[in-house]
Amino acid sequence: MNFALYIAKRYLQSKSSNNAINFITYIALIGVILGAASLFIVLSGFSGLREFTLDFTSLIDPDFKVESTAGKSFILSPKKQEELLLTDEVQLFSKVIEERVIASSDGKQTMAFIKGVDENFQRINKVDSILFDGSWLAQNTPQIVTGFGIATELSLGVLDYGKSIDLYVPKAGKGQITDKSQAFSTFSAINVGIYSLNEALDKKYIFTSFSEAKTLLGYKENQVTSLEIKLKENASIEAAREHIQNVLGEDFIIKDTTQLNEALYKMLNTENLAVYLIFTLVLIIALFNVIGSIIMMILDKRHTLNTLYNIGATIKDIRQIFFLQGVLMSVVGGIIGLIIGYIIIQLQYSYDLVMITPSLPYPVAITTKNFIIVFVTITVLGVIASKIASSRINKTLVKTV
Repeated sequence: MNFALYIAKRYLQSKSSNNAINFITYIALIGVILGAASLFIVLSGFSGLREFTLDFTSLIDPDFKVESTAGKSFILSPKKQEELLLTDEVQLFSKVIEERVIASSDGKQTMAFIKGVDENFQRINKVDSILFDGSWLAQNTPQIVTGFGIATELSLGVLDYGKSIDLYVPKAGKGQITDKSQAFSTFSAINVGIYSLNEALDKKYIFTSFSEAKTLLGYKENQVTSLEIKLKENASIEAAREHIQNVLGEDFIIKDTTQLNEALYKMLNTENLAVYLIFTLVLIIALFNVIGSIIMMILDKRHTLNTLYNIGATIKDIRQIFFLQGVLMSVVGGIIGLIIGYIIIQLQYSYDLVMITPSLPYPVAITTKNFIIVFVTITVLGVIASKIASSRINKTLVKTV
């Protein structure tokens, strides 16, 4: 066994004759344990919250969304549709028409986006999971499904046949307008369902059938604003993107789930980094105790160090002893902290110890990434702290007894 490592392990395992030094050492070790456990618990909690948030968002997000870079809408010819379905990675796609509208009911108005979807939309997106009340719309009927926010603003219920909702879209054209009917295309519909996803989306979309949206906007046959694509299981994202791009051409942009929620991912990543840095600062403060503990141990072992020096140990060897002692203390404390943190997170995962609401436990996620982040952070900070403490050893200190 390495000489310095052997002595460092002996120093770490043995008690000092000075109880104050023992107390300082225990405090330093407990600080590292609690710091590592706290960092792991917070990262696991944030990972769970992240997954929870993204799961809700991804309920109506396809694997790919295709939009034209040349204009708001485009014509998808039957030939292109067939070629898309023949692509190895594509399982099916949904044609979508999306446009800003004015929604009006009983004198109340709000701005929203109409989203006309075909029958494949239900097979691509988990619409049943987001329905708050009612049912999903039927194709080729004047039915709509509104977000909870829109329904609240317009005081809408479900299947209230005595209360229709009017959707208005400005007509394209030139010249002076003398009649309201010349300015807007109108669509009267019955609300058959209310969805609830998140505050922003609940106030954004009104879903209707593809045919009704096409009529309202005066679109041509096979004219769409976007395509939503579902890939086959285990399909390669990059290969699918390349093949779809080859079929449609360079005038189209293909966005995956991450790109569709770029702002949300950026916000979550920023929050994750902020939480990590804050708790790393807590760890740094805890590791100051490790520095103090090692320095106190150096002073307590001066007689032993003098003996080691006289029998041939160099100053570098003696520094290595206390450097390794600090590293061992940090690593052992980090491992114990990770075990404690894992147990606490596992208890939350299994028994719902902390609840957000009476029916919703605080989400947590145990990931290998968080284990690695905490262990590497503890090890790096422990190495730095040990280096600082062991560098205090010099020839004068060892010889002066």
